[in-house]
Amino acid sequence: MSVPTLTEAQTETLHRTYRHLHQHPELSMQEHRTAEFIENRLAELGVESFRCGGTGVVGVIRNGDGPVVAFRADTDGLPLQEDTALEYASTATGNLPDGTEVPVMHGCGHDTHIACLLSATEVLLSARDTWAGTLVLIFQPGEETAAGARAMVDDGLWDKAPVPEVVFGQHVMPVESGTLTYSVGDALAMSDSWKVTVRGKGGHGSQPQDCVDPIVLGAFMVTRIQSVVAREVDPRESAVVTVGSFHGGLKENIIPAATEFTLNVRSLDPATRDVVLGALRRIIMAEAQASGAPEEVIEELSHFPRTFNDPAATAEVVRGFEAEFGADRVVESAPLMGSEDFGALAEAIGVPSVFWMFGAHDRGVLDSQEPTPVNHSPFFAPVEEPTLSTGVRAATTAILSRLGN
Repeated sequence: MSVPTLTEAQTETLHRTYRHLHQHPELSMQEHRTAEFIENRLAELGVESFRCGGTGVVGVIRNGDGPVVAFRADTDGLPLQEDTALEYASTATGNLPDGTEVPVMHGCGHDTHIACLLSATEVLLSARDTWAGTLVLIFQPGEETAAGARAMVDDGLWDKAPVPEVVFGQHVMPVESGTLTYSVGDALAMSDSWKVTVRGKGGHGSQPQDCVDPIVLGAFMVTRIQSVVAREVDPRESAVVTVGSFHGGLKENIIPAATEFTLNVRSLDPATRDVVLGALRRIIMAEAQASGAPEEVIEELSHFPRTFNDPAATAEVVRGFEAEFGADRVVESAPLMGSEDFGALAEAIGVPSVFWMFGAHDRGVLDSQEPTPVNHSPFFAPVEEPTLSTGVRAATTAILSRLGN
């Protein structure tokens, strides 16, 4: 299989597209200008498209008889103040759901994902005689909040678009630019986030006998929660429980009526996830009862589904990667405990999916004594090349592994 190469003009367009997107990020489910930019670019390329899931965009390319393949790129930015010193650094702002104005940055590299998929589309359209079938391009909003993939599915994505036999996706990561990493089977962790509101009985700090102290109760919950992974999860399985925030009270001599904390659970195996979530719920309820608290409220904030790489489909893609990049540039890795909502797209229709990573940094950055800028950092700035061209080549290679003549 021969993968078309980027021309000089296509490379210039790729870089221009990336810089524009980097400079104009938008928050999750608010990607209005980004969606318009994608629609306009697809229209320039002669690709039909439609909106799905609010700010999601879907393009469909039909190129004769053959398989149907889908490829997803996420489009949202993060509430971060960029500190990269790039000439095209973001100065954009946005508003959180509560109305708070915040700086916005493409601190997770979704701008590279969009630019690479648009460029791969241009490359494939310029080489139609090398492939046959249907390509579904999914530009998905709201990955950072786990809202986007589900919104597109709930909005009838697979009723409106041709149903694929496989869904592909990729993500830029802080490893060496020009390299690819992948996992077979579990690739990324499931993630569940909760907000727990602990309701007590407030009063004066000098009269604790008349109160139910939600801060003490919450502290017992948090302490006991830390035993779940150590004492209720099989040591051969992976799980992480993090309490990321704890808020309660306004003055040192007032026992408040309520306090709240948020927690996050990462797990790879669905059965392990059930064990952990069940244990957390049991502990929270039992501690509330033991303290005589009137009630506790558990609110689910988000759920990221399983990201599972189908072994057969992954092997097919990896063979293409090794032929295109060389086996030494394609590395199998252990599953990561980060999370994605990518898996919901394939899960909704029961087809396999493959998700891989491509490098963001040159060797000098990785070997530096300074900490490596990672995703979700205000310093995260992928080197443009060979990062971007690698993302384009990887996307094109994966697509042609199914659609190539």
